[in-house]
Amino acid sequence: MFSPFERLVAWRYLRARKAEGFVSVIATFSFLGIMLGVATLIIVMSVMNGFREELVTRILGLNGHVSVYSQNGPMVDYKVMSLKLLDVDGVTSVIPLIEGQALLSVEGRSSGVLVRGLSQSDFARKPILSQAIIEGEQTNFTGTKLAIGTKMAERLHLLPGDSVTLIAPKGKASPFGTIPRSRRYEVGLIFDVGMYEYNNGFVFMPLPTAQNFFQLSGAVTALEVMAESPMQVDHVRKGIELVTEEQFSVYDWRDTNSSFLNALQVERNVMFLILTLIILVAAFNIISSMIMLVKDKAHDIAIMRTMGATRKNMLKIFMLAGASIGLMGTFVGAALGISFATNIETIRQWLEGLTGVELFAAEIYFLSQLPAVVNWDEVITVVLMAFGLSILATLYPAWRAARLDPVEALRYE
Repeated sequence: MFSPFERLVAWRYLRARKAEGFVSVIATFSFLGIMLGVATLIIVMSVMNGFREELVTRILGLNGHVSVYSQNGPMVDYKVMSLKLLDVDGVTSVIPLIEGQALLSVEGRSSGVLVRGLSQSDFARKPILSQAIIEGEQTNFTGTKLAIGTKMAERLHLLPGDSVTLIAPKGKASPFGTIPRSRRYEVGLIFDVGMYEYNNGFVFMPLPTAQNFFQLSGAVTALEVMAESPMQVDHVRKGIELVTEEQFSVYDWRDTNSSFLNALQVERNVMFLILTLIILVAAFNIISSMIMLVKDKAHDIAIMRTMGATRKNMLKIFMLAGASIGLMGTFVGAALGISFATNIETIRQWLEGLTGVELFAAEIYFLSQLPAVVNWDEVITVVLMAFGLSILATLYPAWRAARLDPVEALRYE
């Protein structure tokens, strides 16, 4: 594609001499701009991918793919309905549960919590819970023993074996008005699922204990359905709707998290667009450096033309020179971005230790660790886009070099 003569001249023009120092500085900044733009885009997109994957994985690990609620209060015949749902094609499990709000009180300190009641066997079948126990034993999830998150335990200074008081939202009616209904429980275990919201505000209790606390004897508030794949939930949902015959409300995980998922997608698209502008600015720097190089080398171009070089040779020489800057910047930036993204949590911890500043607050970002997932299709897209912009940036300067009239260029020398 490029002759040895064209490669030799293009490489010679990329090397700086004292008289060409300013052109070389602009070319260096063009290289750095492309490199940083590509690296930043890959890092940010990897972090966005990591956020989405981690959050969706943890949300689906703690909640069902499809949730079924009764339209007429608590479900009394939930065992019969559970068997019907298990016969639906694609359904792998059905978990009866009770969910409600309460006030947790410890030695004068109070905190609103979301109480979720499920059986001990269902608790064990949720790996994100059963494998996240950091204090206590899984067998402690029985009777009047509760499971709380690590952030709640730290905030209220709780350990396994400590007693807590739960106050129900509905009290007892008496001649003196409504009296708050409260009961004492024991902390059985402490978990860390990696999401601040659950670690700080959720309390899990055995299903019979929850039925007693919320006065739902023999009933539950919802059925949590797990499908074979969360991405194929439409087929399962249609089957569930046929079984429930419109007597129950059916929601899948996309309905309950739609605003959150849409916000992530919009943020991801906006970040991609904004960071692409960095690469575009670097491409304009390539145009500037190549135009200055053509002007500086007008005499050389005229001499080469008189010695037999064609306009096509000039076009290819300056295209090769400009594209080389973009190519090197693109691949160095891609290597830097991939390396940074794959080690981003280690880098974050090192920077926090160096500066003493918390760079990633779990209570703000919902996760306790900074995630990053490198999507190779996106990396290839970014590399091709950056290299394509670099080639486009060389077209006009190369065209000017090819159109240069040797007579006019030598007349004033």
